[in-house]
Amino acid sequence: MSALWLHPDARTIVEDMDITNATVFIPGATSGIGLGLARRLQDAGSTVVIGGRRESLLASLHAEHGFDTVAIDVADPDSISAAASTVLAAHPSLDAVITMSGIMRAEDLRSAVHQADAVDTVTTNLLGTIRLIDAFLPHLLTRPASTIITVSSGLAYTPLAATPTYSATKAAVHSYTQSLRQQLAGSPVSVLELVPPAVATDLMGAGVDFGGMPLDDFLSEVVSLLASGSGPEILVQNVLPLRWSERDGTQQQLIEALASRGH
Repeated sequence: MSALWLHPDARTIVEDMDITNATVFIPGATSGIGLGLARRLQDAGSTVVIGGRRESLLASLHAEHGFDTVAIDVADPDSISAAASTVLAAHPSLDAVITMSGIMRAEDLRSAVHQADAVDTVTTNLLGTIRLIDAFLPHLLTRPASTIITVSSGLAYTPLAATPTYSATKAAVHSYTQSLRQQLAGSPVSVLELVPPAVATDLMGAGVDFGGMPLDDFLSEVVSLLASGSGPEILVQNVLPLRWSERDGTQQQLIEALASRGH
């Protein structure tokens, strides 16, 4: 039996994802948080389909872990549509999508050279999220109960100055998620938001260490929160200072502290 929570704003009962018996699609799951979460959900009893751009890597992960896989580039609307058709044809019982794909690039706002990175980041992180939801929502609305999990970031609430467009897109994903949740109130679709802190992955490139929490620790806490039905935002302890910095009056102090790490 999956957990229920009462969203304080919508005043509607929403059913959380049953991680022991879901059929889940995770684009951007060939490494890092996406791959780790795919493995944890599979271990919990879910059927997991992973997506990514590199077909050789997808084939390797299929051989190693048994995931069904699909090639997808979330920066390409046609690729998203094709992948959705492939996934739904193979898995008509699909009842969960986690919009994991994202890129994070440093930008110097004193030069317009950064605009190419800004466009790529908006296209992948924000438009990719919107297009993924659009591609799968009609199907999810037909299921007795289903779940969309968007992926924002602690930097949505307390930005990292070195990655301004990344932080801005994650703030936009948070806002979009709130609107989506409200529009789907009373429907079979639950809308959750995963809010990672800094996690030790290769998001900014191999060997780039920005002091993230160990991936296994993050995944264990996330799976525990999902299993317990923690509510609309999936918040590990490490992300709480970023999530609530404006409320707590510590936002500017934390922005400056984060900025100082890059110098």
